[in-house]
Amino acid sequence: MTKTLLLLANGFEAVEASVFTDVFGWNQLEGDGTTELITVGLHPQLKCTWNFTVTPEFLVSEVNLDDFDALVIPGGFEEAGFYSDAFDARFSKIIRHFNDNNKLIATIRVASLALGNSGILKGRKATTYNHPTSIRRRQLANFGANLVDAPIVVDNNIITSSNPGTAFEVAFLALERLTSKENCHKVRELMGF
Repeated sequence: MTKTLLLLANGFEAVEASVFTDVFGWNQLEGDGTTELITVGLHPQLKCTWNFTVTPEFLVSEVNLDDFDALVIPGGFEEAGFYSDAFDARFSKIIRHFNDNNKLIATIRVASLALGNSGILKGRKATTYNHPTSIRRRQLANFGANLVDAPIVVDNNIITSSNPGTAFEVAFLALERLTSKENCHKVRELMGF
């Protein structure tokens, strides 16, 4: 059984988190059943970008990071306060712990900026929100990342992506890394992909 920490910031985008809960949930019931996803945040209640209120299962202070095999982080919106949590020292400490132990880290869209802020992307390939009007690519480059113009970028243990449309593929990539290609294919097919 592998355990994945779904790290939620205030202002996260619900759809970017729900792909992980759905893909890992389908695997739990219909796949090989070997994955467990745990939601964790800095606050007892979190407000999503579009005003859903979510209660994480645990606070950051209540979990032992050594118990987890992977870290997944959905992106969010600055206007909803996403970067207050995503750039918090506690977020960075978690990210560095997973990277230092060469554990899988998967992010969607601007969550890669939290990785950049933690210092783990210096000299590594990554991407972030890629709309032509976005300032996020420049921000990621300023953190020392080697910016790649691709929907999804994999650099060893780190998966980054460029927009919400990549979310399911990131979740499936994470599932494949944690289980197997065959199991991931089965879950994809059962989910209609």
